Amino acid sequence: MKYTHLGRAGLQVSRLCLGTMNFGPKTPEDQAHGIMDSARESGINFFDTANVYGWENKGLTEEIIGRWFARGGGRRESTVLATKLYGSMGPGPNQTFLSALNIRQALDASLKRLQTDYIDLYQFHHIDRNTPWDEIWQAMETAVAQGKIIYNGSSNFAGWNIAQAQESARRRNFAGLISEQSIYNLVNRSVELEVIPAAQEYGLGLIPWSPLQGGLLGGILKSQEDGGRRAEGRVQELLAKHREQIQAYEDLAAELEIEPGILALAWLLHQPAVSAPIVGPRVMGQLDDALAALEVELDDGALRKLDEIFPGHQPAPEDYAW
Repeated sequence: MKYTHLGRAGLQVSRLCLGTMNFGPKTPEDQAHGIMDSARESGINFFDTANVYGWENKGLTEEIIGRWFARGGGRRESTVLATKLYGSMGPGPNQTFLSALNIRQALDASLKRLQTDYIDLYQFHHIDRNTPWDEIWQAMETAVAQGKIIYNGSSNFAGWNIAQAQESARRRNFAGLISEQSIYNLVNRSVELEVIPAAQEYGLGLIPWSPLQGGLLGGILKSQEDGGRRAEGRVQELLAKHREQIQAYEDLAAELEIEPGILALAWLLHQPAVSAPIVGPRVMGQLDDALAALEVELDDGALRKLDEIFPGHQPAPEDYAW
């Protein structure tokens, strides 16, 4: 396993992050525990979850992870644990967003479900436009002083949100954010405009979610030709929009003799701003495929061809102005 610092922090994380969103709703608990054991054995030390995961049974995913930690054997100590808050966890008006009250209550509830005393990376799942940063950072400073969290991260922030958060933290002599978790893949490269430049300027590591764009980059055309499951919903719409690009991409993957899903992950691992893409396996085989991406070295020619198929962005404003 390869490791890297998460942004400017001294914290070292594996180049792949284990996403747990499927644990509970799609992956039974015993299989989820097996996947976590296998990930740990392969050297993945970075696990990501959120308090809302479990969806109809919010909190279930954290509980599954907590029961895995409770099995002992150094599971908790060897894991860099990341969870998130923002989404509604109940009917009350203060059980959502980033008020100091919700931060306190949501943090304590996550600690209980996860069966741990502390969270390594506590992330804001979305920007809260109605809570001032001084309130948010005061609550986080208290949690750090209590030993309940170590680092803070953001998710789904705009570039100017990162700047706003970091400048507020700087005024308080607080570390602020060390990471940003955004959607980023070959099809969706919007973060290259402003989020990545802001993250790099402030020393945040980028943790991409949906590296395969919901399966669109996982060899979907070849799978359909072989009689596999057909695209549905949002993926079907994206396939209709990007079909020529996806065909060219799968042709390139075949030329390189790399499975399409592995190629998409490998491309992310070659991006300088990326610390660790999130892989969210439903079954063990998907974890094995993700691990294979760590061994792929893409030369300048392959990277150039991928940029030709899926053009990216220059940082703003040069992307659209002089």
